[in-house]
Formats: sequence, C-alpha cells, structure tokens
Amino acid sequence: MSAPSHAAPAIVAIGEAMVEFNQARADAPDSYLRGFGGDTSNMVIAASRLGANAAYVTRVGDDAFGRALLQLWSVEAVDTRGVATDPDAPTGIYFVTHGPAGHEFSYLRVGSAASRITPAMLPMTLIRAARVLHLSGISQAISVGACDAAFAAIEAARGAGARISYDPNLRLKLWPLPRARAVVLATVAQCDWFLPSMDEARMLTGLSRSEAILDWCHRQGAPVVALKCGRDGVVVSDGVRAERIAGHEVNCVDATGAGDCFDGAFAARVVAGDDPFAAARYANAAAALATTGFGAVAPLPRDADVRALLASGAVDAH
Repeated sequence: MSAPSHAAPAIVAIGEAMVEFNQARADAPDSYLRGFGGDTSNMVIAASRLGANAAYVTRVGDDAFGRALLQLWSVEAVDTRGVATDPDAPTGIYFVTHGPAGHEFSYLRVGSAASRITPAMLPMTLIRAARVLHLSGISQAISVGACDAAFAAIEAARGAGARISYDPNLRLKLWPLPRARAVVLATVAQCDWFLPSMDEARMLTGLSRSEAILDWCHRQGAPVVALKCGRDGVVVSDGVRAERIAGHEVNCVDATGAGDCFDGAFAARVVAGDDPFAAARYANAAAALATTGFGAVAPLPRDADVRALLASGAVDAH
C-alpha cells in the first residue's frame, strides 16, 4: 500500500499501541500468535482500511516492537507524524487468553513509552487539523500524564472545530472504578459521540436496561450514543430517536478488537457524510467481520467486505 498522504488527516486517534500475543487455539494453550493491538491503534487502522485519511498520536520504544508498529502503520497508510520514539522506555506488550468467560488480557505496559506522554509532547498542529479526534478510557488510564494529555488534545481539537469520539473501554486493571467513572464523566461531557459497550455502561451507570443507559449518557452531555451489545448488535440514540440494529450472523472466532473496529468504522462513515444511524449500521457490520479472524488487526475488514455483508441481509436472530 502507498505511504499515507501528508494532507491534514480527517481522523486523529491518541493512545497506546502494543504488541499482542494471542492464544489462538484452545487445545494448545501455550501457543500464541504475535500480532498488534492497542484500542486506539486498532481504531485508526480500521478507519484507514475503510477509506478514511487517519493519523495516530502516541510514543513507542526504541526497540524491535516499536519499529514493528511503525512498519505496521506505514503498511496500513496511517499517518505517523504524531508518533514519537522514546529512547528510554519500552513499547508495551500484552497477552490474550480465552476461556468460558471470554477473552482475558494480561498487560506488560507499566512505564511504557506511550504512558510517558504529556501535554507538552502533543503534536498540536496535527490535532487541530483533524475533523475527528478519537480517544478512549485506556488513553487516559495508562498514566496521569497521559490523562492530562488526552484532555489537552480534546481542548485543542474542540477549539479548532473537531468532533470528539470517545470509547470508555473500561479496564479496571489499569485504574480503580471511582477514578475511571470520574474521568469518563468529565470526558462524556465534551464528546460528540460516546461508544460504550453494554457491560461497561452497566458498570459505569449501575443501570441494566438500554433505554435507561442511553438516557443517562445523554444527561451526562453526550449528543450521540452508540451502545455496543456484542453479538446482539448496537443501539444508537441522538436523544430524540433511538434505533436498535441487530447483530450479523458470522463465524465468530475471536472478538478481540471488534469494538475498536466499530469505533473506526463509525468515525470513517461520519467523516464521509453519513448520519449516526447509517454510520452505526455500517460499523455494526464491520465489527461483526472483525470477529472472524484471530487478533486485533488482521481481521479488520475492507469497505467491499462490509458492503457485501450489509447487502446479504443476514442477521442473527438472537
């Protein structure tokens, strides 16, 4: 694939990318496939594969894993002008294991290069040029400096007229729930669309019904909410209209990165001119396809694949 354009990117994501080791076979629990992950990196690659001009803001180590990530983004046509190499800190890695309760993440990321980012390190010219800034709770949870940087990026992007895309991606191994809830609430009040999973939303709100959760999100200040429900699809609301979009029937083998794919696809379609409901229908199909292969990046779909699934009309009855 050709190198990314040096035109201003439509979508900029900020966060941490990592090297992934994914347990791919239940009958070989010590066998792992090496891949790449990090929720916002997955998102921006998904957006790029689906046709958006996208850039990433992060830091990587001056190591083999950091160089591999830079090569990945180059192949995926992701603009890396916002990526810095830290000579004194490593690139993070994580392991994914699978069991009856789903996939479980184990991280080796303390002191990582990405966690050392601060507001002063942000590529503000790149951020201010974006039409959409995407971040997640993980972008904020990896360190106090990274949290400060995320809010500084939001302020700069909003000041320049960009829209803010936010996925809470709650990981309680990274921070305690009270702090996570406080930071998420402060961010929801500044976002244009909020992209929680049902499990995360229940944990953050203490509510169980989708209608009550959507009302809660709107009361916190989110104009648009896409409540991701896994195989059951997504519920989208703009505060006036709500639409439940059914899940697609696919051969699901690994859900790692599906929510990130949804985020990237949603942003790509909004940038292309879709309303939130059309964007969510497209993103719902893209996320389903992202579950049909192992790892967070390899199965991220192309536009033709998403449109083929949408055209097929196959939906899961559950």
